[in-house]
Amino acid sequence: MNKNKAKIMLLDHIIEILLIIFVLIMSFASKNFLTWNNIMNILRNQALKGVIAFGMTMVIISGQIDLSVGSQVALAGVIVARCCRDLPGATGMSVTVACLLGMVIAVLAAVVMGVIHAFAQHKFNMPAFIVTLASLNLMYGLAGMICEGFPIANAFPQWFLQIGIGRIPSPFGAIPIPAIILIVVFLIAYFVMKYTTTGRSVYAVGGNTEAARLSGIHVFSTKVIVFSAVQVMCVLAAFMHSAQVASGSYSFGKGWEVDVISAVVIGGTSMNGGHGKPWGTLMGVLFLGVVVNAMTILNVDVYTQYVIRALLMFFAVLMATFQAKAKA
Repeated sequence: MNKNKAKIMLLDHIIEILLIIFVLIMSFASKNFLTWNNIMNILRNQALKGVIAFGMTMVIISGQIDLSVGSQVALAGVIVARCCRDLPGATGMSVTVACLLGMVIAVLAAVVMGVIHAFAQHKFNMPAFIVTLASLNLMYGLAGMICEGFPIANAFPQWFLQIGIGRIPSPFGAIPIPAIILIVVFLIAYFVMKYTTTGRSVYAVGGNTEAARLSGIHVFSTKVIVFSAVQVMCVLAAFMHSAQVASGSYSFGKGWEVDVISAVVIGGTSMNGGHGKPWGTLMGVLFLGVVVNAMTILNVDVYTQYVIRALLMFFAVLMATFQAKAKA
């Protein structure tokens, strides 16, 4: 192996290396860090934004961006909460049926929003940044209208709450259901991006849209898939979040897009499109989770945490730049 190949390999796995080093340091700094309960706590906390990050990875690889993910979390949560609260009394249906209907409506609304994003960006050549920034405010407004400005609490059936607070027994200890959902979504994203025609189309469109079109790839359909996928992942995150706090509110999800994009970028996905992988995003999600958990254990104040996370994102982009130069 020559020096250049070794350098590229090091840059390709820099997040994994830093994660291992950080975990080892924290295991000595705090006896409570490397415990089963704390590890599961990290996975549970990161599951909400983590599932969105896998959808965002597909969007960014395709050369686009979606800034509306936080508002979709709010909208989906209040749709289900409002259905659970109002439909049983108005129609006589059970809370379970009302909840399921609300979940279906939330998913359908997310797909429609994904199609709108893809259509506006592709057909009118509008920057995805502007399109999704507009829908961010649109969906927050709709969420506020649906819940009338107040949280809708204690409306969900008990089985729905298990999506956020439930645990599955294992020989090592209880595993939170959100952690299981995170891993399942990762495996699906990994399979789609690595082994399917859809995944190859996403990479091709992000690498060179015109070349992808000339090679027979339906560019618009690919954009519909990625924009819809990230919106549906937001709905899944909304279900988990609303289940954890037993309420829906227009304020849920605010600012999540920053953390989601940070995890994707730290995981090595290029903001220029055409390069990235779900495995890297998983490492980015876990790395941010470990860092935040460690800072909490060490009683680092919240403002310092923002500074550290900003530096981590800057470092990730810098490493991506070095990586591109090394491969050139």
